[in-house]
Amino acid sequence: MKALQFIIKGNWGHFRKPETNNNPLSHDFITKTALIGLIGAVIGKERMEMKPLFPQLSDNLKYSVQVNNAVQKQSWGFTFRSVSDAYKQAPKQMEIIRNPNYLVTLGLFDNNSESIFDEFNLSLQNSTAKYTPILGLHNCPAELEFLEEGELIQKYGEFKTTGFISTAHLAKNFSRLGFEKIPAYQNDDFWNLPEKYIQVVYPSESNAILAEGEHYIFKNQSNWFLI
Repeated sequence: MKALQFIIKGNWGHFRKPETNNNPLSHDFITKTALIGLIGAVIGKERMEMKPLFPQLSDNLKYSVQVNNAVQKQSWGFTFRSVSDAYKQAPKQMEIIRNPNYLVTLGLFDNNSESIFDEFNLSLQNSTAKYTPILGLHNCPAELEFLEEGELIQKYGEFKTTGFISTAHLAKNFSRLGFEKIPAYQNDDFWNLPEKYIQVVYPSESNAILAEGEHYIFKNQSNWFLI
């Protein structure tokens, strides 16, 4: 399948865990649904234009993430509302990722979204964006850096990766690993379907994990499990 690699980084990021509404916690890295929103911003899609595109791109694209640095989080206190009687319902504290930095591998799984994939790819290469891409929150702008494009080839067997793997894989080393349950599908009501969450295991700081199972090879150089 067609694929590309790029860097997403910034000073701060937050990818809210939906079960933590009052004092939101963040996923450790950018989720697939957050990435789809970022793609929409780069190519200039308005919110209502994104409604049908979230389920489409959830099905048509596959991604993986390499966490380039240690995951560091801080708790910030602020509100989202200025209306005084809504203050009690507003979050008091919020978990923020400090200096998020990710290498993302993005593959076109279904040609139904090829035009969107190609437009995003071209925008990355030209360092342009219609709207400001963000790391989950509008006060967390993202910097994007195109790396390269190529092909992904599906394989089965033993592989070493610096990205995440699923808990269905047979992991063969266990040092410096993190665990996450991340959304892989958003419907046209902007809702991450609970049954579409996937449990993953990931190394940080560009470390590698040895595993066995389904994976994809990018340009015959690196291995990735994609969701």
